[in-house]
Amino acid sequence: ILKAFYFDFLGCAIDPRKEENIYVGSKTLWANAGMHQFHLPEGKPNAQIFDGVITLIHEDLSALMQRYNDYLDGDERFEPLKDTEFLVGVLDDDMLMVTDPWGNEFSIMASDDPVEDRASDIGAQPLIEGHTPSEVLKLEDLTCFVPHGANLDGIGRFYEYVLGASTIQELGSDSSICIGMGERQTLSFQYHPDGPDTEVRHHEFSYDDQDESSSLPFYPSNHGPHISLYVTQLGKAYQRAEKLGVQYVNPRFKRRAYTEEEALDQCMFRLIDIV
Repeated sequence: ILKAFYFDFLGCAIDPRKEENIYVGSKTLWANAGMHQFHLPEGKPNAQIFDGVITLIHEDLSALMQRYNDYLDGDERFEPLKDTEFLVGVLDDDMLMVTDPWGNEFSIMASDDPVEDRASDIGAQPLIEGHTPSEVLKLEDLTCFVPHGANLDGIGRFYEYVLGASTIQELGSDSSICIGMGERQTLSFQYHPDGPDTEVRHHEFSYDDQDESSSLPFYPSNHGPHISLYVTQLGKAYQRAEKLGVQYVNPRFKRRAYTEEEALDQCMFRLIDIV
């Protein structure tokens, strides 16, 4: 199912570092979208569902529509997508709304400058020899739904203070805020479109990994989706997160940063709370 959607339909490129898992039929796959990536682990037991909208820029929407028509006509490449949540809606010539087989929502927009959008002069993910680059040029925006009444200005201050990411005022509204993630991407937060009574949850905790003999702080495992961001000053970002007390360690993963030194050594640390 994963191959049929991310690679055969969307046209993402298979990352060679996880290629063998396609043939194994299990574990994690990486789907490259220009410089960006989807990390796609097996659900234990269910797939991760992102409560929001993922906006992609694609080099050829007509190719996607042809594949959708092929799917409707019974093309065997897309047979795994039958009897799933998979759906394509046409908004106009430049935008499709796509639901993946598990219910994740995508807004897919046509590129008006594929070379600029791919930005291969800046960098690129590795490519399997003989394969073509991804048709998806970039992940332009990630919109996270939040409860009605959430402090949007506070979310903006958090990202400004901890990660040095500024609010883009002209892209926000009374019900949303847009944070600039460099020059080419945005991270947005929007009141849930289904209304104020809708439950919003971006985590899925379990408490099975606790080592009672350990002197390290205990954190629950999170099985929900996560977002990876690059920052220019990792040490300073960690210090500001530590000052707010919002560092997080996910016991699911081997890379763990309980201190600034470990964050610098691991080239990462995690956050799960916005304050």
